[in-house]
Amino acid sequence: MENIPSVDLSDFLSGNEARKQKFIKEIGEAYEEIGFVALKSHFLSDELSEKLYQDVKAFFDLSEKIKESYQIDGIGGQRGFTSFGKESAKGKKEGDLKEFWHFGQEVVGNDKLKAEYPKNVWVDEIPSFNKSGMEAYKMIEKTAIYVLRALALYVGLDEFYFDKFVINGNSILRPIYYPPIKGEPKGAVRAAAHGDINLITLLMGASAAGLEVQNKKGEWIPVTALPEQLVVNVGDMLERLTNNKLRSTIHRVVNPPREDWDKPRYSIPFFTHPISEMPLNCLAECVNKTHPKVYDDITAGEFLNERLRELGLLK
Repeated sequence: MENIPSVDLSDFLSGNEARKQKFIKEIGEAYEEIGFVALKSHFLSDELSEKLYQDVKAFFDLSEKIKESYQIDGIGGQRGFTSFGKESAKGKKEGDLKEFWHFGQEVVGNDKLKAEYPKNVWVDEIPSFNKSGMEAYKMIEKTAIYVLRALALYVGLDEFYFDKFVINGNSILRPIYYPPIKGEPKGAVRAAAHGDINLITLLMGASAAGLEVQNKKGEWIPVTALPEQLVVNVGDMLERLTNNKLRSTIHRVVNPPREDWDKPRYSIPFFTHPISEMPLNCLAECVNKTHPKVYDDITAGEFLNERLRELGLLK
């Protein structure tokens, strides 16, 4: 496989049962095989995507002093700004060559969750940054809900199994800035090899190449998608929930060739997290004599905190 499979969400939404089943089969088999797909016909418009990238670039062009005024201590980087080199991949001591921002859930109709989540941080210098960021958040979240409905059917669950866990869930939209590389990186890369923590990740088209995914043979494959596609991959929570049926594939963002070190890179992934009470206990539908249960029971909240400590974002 030289690249990731492409799927069309309009098949699932078409009202035609044969097309719906085609989508379920294609995305499910892709996630068993490689863990990544390129998705078209999602809900994020090209215009909104372009506007958000403009605002993201404007934010990261602000002075370090202004950006650092939006860094909030004690919340594991879950909202606002996280400065350069603070996050490292699990088991890696070098910090990744990036800085980033987090938009989070605006809870509707649940005061308990509203009190549980940190508040979003609003950037005074660029008012449109927050507007375009939260609009994109909602459109990508809507896309994620439909992808999870297809995956629920693929593993033998009720179509709406995930809805109660991801609506008002602790999802994150993360604009990332990889600055130009100045000097020898000394073992650090833009994002070291890792699996994502969450259920699924939806990635808006990055501004430069660099994303690679590891296949079953251990080979690194460059991930390419058309501008109108989202790259959607399985995270560790979904792999755990499905007892390794769906694969959270290791991926990385490599440094560019030396002649391109002076070029920055921007990327905007959406990490689909459920509410913290969601059990990640291996589903009965995914456990049998051939595939015995391989994970201990844990909630999504417990798993997230465990991983944030491993990444150096929580003490």
